[in-house]
Amino acid sequence: MQLRTNNLKSIIKTTIFFAIFGLSINAQLQAQEIIEDVKNDTIIKNDTIPATIDSLQVAKDPIKEPFQRRKIDGVAAVIGESVILDSDIDIAYKQLMSEGVSATDVSRCELAGSLFENKLYAHHAVQDSIVIRDAEVNSMVDQQLSYMTQEIGTIDKVLRFYKKDNVEEFRKELFEINKSNRLSERMRTTIIEGIEITPEEVREFFNDIPEAERPLFGTEIELAQIVIEPEIPQEEEQKVIDRLNEFREDIVEKGASFATKAVLYSQDPGSKSTGGKYTLNRQTNFAKEFKDVAFSLEEGEVSEPFKTDFGWHIVKVDKIRGEEIDVRHILLTPEVTRKSVDKAKKLIDSLRTSIVSGSIKFTEAARKFSDEKETREDGGQLLNPTTGDTHFELTKIDPILYDQVSKLKTNEVSLVIPDQDRQGKKKFKLITVLNRYDEHIADYAKDYLKIQELALRKKQIDAIRKWQNEKIMDTYVKINGDYRDCEYSGNWLKKEK
Repeated sequence: MQLRTNNLKSIIKTTIFFAIFGLSINAQLQAQEIIEDVKNDTIIKNDTIPATIDSLQVAKDPIKEPFQRRKIDGVAAVIGESVILDSDIDIAYKQLMSEGVSATDVSRCELAGSLFENKLYAHHAVQDSIVIRDAEVNSMVDQQLSYMTQEIGTIDKVLRFYKKDNVEEFRKELFEINKSNRLSERMRTTIIEGIEITPEEVREFFNDIPEAERPLFGTEIELAQIVIEPEIPQEEEQKVIDRLNEFREDIVEKGASFATKAVLYSQDPGSKSTGGKYTLNRQTNFAKEFKDVAFSLEEGEVSEPFKTDFGWHIVKVDKIRGEEIDVRHILLTPEVTRKSVDKAKKLIDSLRTSIVSGSIKFTEAARKFSDEKETREDGGQLLNPTTGDTHFELTKIDPILYDQVSKLKTNEVSLVIPDQDRQGKKKFKLITVLNRYDEHIADYAKDYLKIQELALRKKQIDAIRKWQNEKIMDTYVKINGDYRDCEYSGNWLKKEK
């Protein structure tokens, strides 16, 4: 969505910046879609991100040196009881860099301002008795380490990238960062919960935008897809089950170390190096089948092999602590044979021929043949994970998907697209464009929901700004060194106005 007004640009960028620094070190499954928006969104491509989540003015930044050239030591600030080091700001920068955000998009002053805010929210979350359970944070750390390992290659490479000596040291640091961020996020949620926008407020918001500066909504499309996955032969499944049973026998009957076998044989990159270890509670974002088995075991018990979408597992419960359990698991994934891949390719080729010839409609073929459970019942129609509706703005979709659909006409079917998931499982896809909506200037009637979202976002930002300005004055704040030369939208230096 291209915006012709600086005020509206700031609302969008403010929300993105909030997302990055509220959740950037959080579970990647929750944050990645927003980060991808930052990578691809033309709104901010040539702009400077605001210094704080509530700023509607771009911060002046006298600290322009590249991060690599700065000496990483010393206390940048103290907010309440929290100390922010220069190295904390460097870690925040590395996290953004690992997610593809350019160093030219975010300055050190902006990073500092955002960290100050996070600590302010976290400080008052503790004062307000907001509790974040350790199991929830440990689960986030587990998922983040798993994601980092998959993206970078090995846990050793991850440690080198973040300049950490060992996994436990890195886990401890990630735990503290995640806990602070979760407290901060919960505090922000508390501030804006209950804020609603009335139709009259939406109308006033829209009418206050000069006609020449109204948003330009980019071309949008609605998509559907058919996914065909090669079948895993039963003999390959059985090989994995037999192997896990061998491990279980060695562990249960011969006293072999579960952790050692996990290190040697598990195909879960996120836990392999730690001996398959995870901490869970019932709310942890794990496969239901995994949690059902884990919570059915006694302390020290090892499960029989069981299946999830990720493969086959055995699980051992190390410790039960009320609602939390420490578990170890070994994951093995059956191999897909060349014969199965060829069979899947032949099926999807046949489906495409039938759809193009008119023998079957795309949506009907999706309901009958697609292996993607999430979209099959809706005829393959995709939901936009960011907005929750069926519209995808072309300038903001994943670059790979953009290449696949940008030139498709309405109801045209793509060529067969080879693909694979995060676990490396091969699959084939067909994509079609169900509807296309051309670029247009915002229209109050046609685009009411988008305008409503912008109006609500601004109202929430105003509420956060008001809260922040009040709490800064009531909180111990000390800003040191070069950071006193930055210009922040929040009155962090407590200057007389």
